[in-house]
Amino acid sequence: MIKKLYSSYLDSFRGLPVEAWWLALITLINRSGTMVIPFLSLYLTKEKDFSLGQVGWIMTAFGAGSIAGAYLGGKISDKIGPYKTMVFSLFSSGLFYILTQFAQDFWQIILMVFMVVLLADIFRPASFAALRSYTDHTNRTRSTSLIRLAINLGFSAGPAVGGYLIYTYGYHSLFWVDGITSILAMGLMILVLRPKENNPEQTSKEPQASESAYKDKEFLGFILALIFFAFAFLQYFSTIPYYYNEDYGLTEKEVGILMGFNGFLVFIIEMPVVHYFEKKKKGDLPYVYLGAILLFFSFLVLQIGHHVALLWIGMTLMSFAEVIAFPFANSYALNRSHRGLVGQYMALFSLSFSIGHIFAHNGGFQLIHQFGFPITWWFMAIICLIVVFMLYWLKQKEKHGTDHS
Repeated sequence: MIKKLYSSYLDSFRGLPVEAWWLALITLINRSGTMVIPFLSLYLTKEKDFSLGQVGWIMTAFGAGSIAGAYLGGKISDKIGPYKTMVFSLFSSGLFYILTQFAQDFWQIILMVFMVVLLADIFRPASFAALRSYTDHTNRTRSTSLIRLAINLGFSAGPAVGGYLIYTYGYHSLFWVDGITSILAMGLMILVLRPKENNPEQTSKEPQASESAYKDKEFLGFILALIFFAFAFLQYFSTIPYYYNEDYGLTEKEVGILMGFNGFLVFIIEMPVVHYFEKKKKGDLPYVYLGAILLFFSFLVLQIGHHVALLWIGMTLMSFAEVIAFPFANSYALNRSHRGLVGQYMALFSLSFSIGHIFAHNGGFQLIHQFGFPITWWFMAIICLIVVFMLYWLKQKEKHGTDHS
């Protein structure tokens, strides 16, 4: 039985292009250094003595930078190619990560947070566009999952190491590590990865580009659903760590371990889970709204009582939601993109989470400030149910032949 499970696990990694493996390793090095983000709300309240209202506006600047970065990443990638775009993003964001620690007052920090996120998020649509050129329809979802596996392994190590660095050296060490790892990732990319044009096998079998990705109504509906999904999901990277610390009294180190558990769990289970569901051939959307249902339950368990075990259960449910929803959401967007518009489609896909960043962190903190934790978590649970109904409606439209892809 164990041997069969092990063989099945290995099967989920077979047949992936070598470029996808290199891109995953580059992403792993880059994301291993992403330690500032999970601790940003704690850094701003504890180290800088900002109020929750100020933190909310700084996180809004984070979201605005993410939107600008995702949009520019798609535009630049279509103009000069994804490879050069990724190199620029890794180097410039690494430099700005290091500089951000020297920002002192409220407006300096807003500016630096905006810039560092803008430069970092240029990488996302470019990396998806590059991955599309290295893959075909037989391995695209699993290749996307491989990249996400690298991201989550990095996020697993990042918060745990970040909590230790804060405890030992202070918050400023995080900015140095984030910056240096981004620049190292750029160096590795230049050494091992080469740019590649769109795969002719892909584009010849797909519809030609429509007038604009921004006029694809069904895809825009999907993006709107993802924005709502992101609004709830992103609470786990801003208000939830604050909740762990404020309501449960967990230390930064304990918060880091709990956050790291998410990355570790996703790293272990995502590839075999995606491989299993991919063989079912039921399309992408049903798995995205299944993820929204699991995210709903992750907020629901926080209302049951007040015990640390509930935090672990909630984090586990959120991790399964992430594992099931995100790879198939990526796949839906990649498969819908057409020749010449890959950057546009992937920019829109990235924008869904960028817009989520603008409203999620600030909105979450404002809700907590006005109504407290319980009402905030109920609000997030309702948002998840709205996502389920939106995606189900889109799936029904697909069944009736309104989807052009």
